Amino acid sequence: MVDPLVCVKRVVDATSEVVLTDDEQGVDGRYAGFTTSAHEECAVELAVRIAADAGGTATVMTLGDDDAVEQLRAALAVGCAAATHVVADAQAFGPADVAREIAAVVRDHEAAGTPHELVLLGNDAADTGDFQVGIRLAYELGWPVVNGVSTVTVADGEVTASGSGPDGHETFRLPLPAVVTVLEGGVEPRYPSVPGRMKAKKVPIEERRPTADPVGPSRVRLVLPPPSPSTVQVLGTGPEAAPAVVDLFEQLGVLAR
Repeated sequence: MVDPLVCVKRVVDATSEVVLTDDEQGVDGRYAGFTTSAHEECAVELAVRIAADAGGTATVMTLGDDDAVEQLRAALAVGCAAATHVVADAQAFGPADVAREIAAVVRDHEAAGTPHELVLLGNDAADTGDFQVGIRLAYELGWPVVNGVSTVTVADGEVTASGSGPDGHETFRLPLPAVVTVLEGGVEPRYPSVPGRMKAKKVPIEERRPTADPVGPSRVRLVLPPPSPSTVQVLGTGPEAAPAVVDLFEQLGVLAR
């Protein structure tokens, strides 16, 4: 039996225009709304599948303010059976702080008789771009770790994780307990059903306080890339524009000369 722990974060919906906070330390979501990143949605899907295949249960956790319960309920609606909420200001916590709090949850749950031999996380934070939490968590726990994979299965006390690498498809095998960070694309996250959403509302959520004051992120500031340049070329109007269109297609290689 495997009872995976999957970690999610409340992040700004990136489908709209990205606006930074006044201190340039985060992304302002007041006008964009919030969601769970695509990486973490896939991590949740993998955790639910692994738990079902192994006869266990998947637990979702997050560190964030009171509004982050929305992301926990979303994971519960698609198959996670339990949830843990570390109530804190996520902006004040750096990667080392977050890893410490996840490790504390793992240790406390094990002491309570519900060990997590596998921890799944998104490969990086969708808002701040931190790629550190999975690695730091593995060092904190003394567990093996693999990063940036798309599929994860568990059998006979071993994790098999696969994904695309610089030289092609890669497969890693490592013993449990282990930490794995997930990239989107390997699985299709399921959409929560109405019964699933109703059931999720009734699941009690474990609330915790941080185990220590945060050191905080070490970033200087976030910077938005310049907008991509765009130009428009008017080829003409009506039938008179046809020769110009043909010339353009030839330049693009769509038509052979």
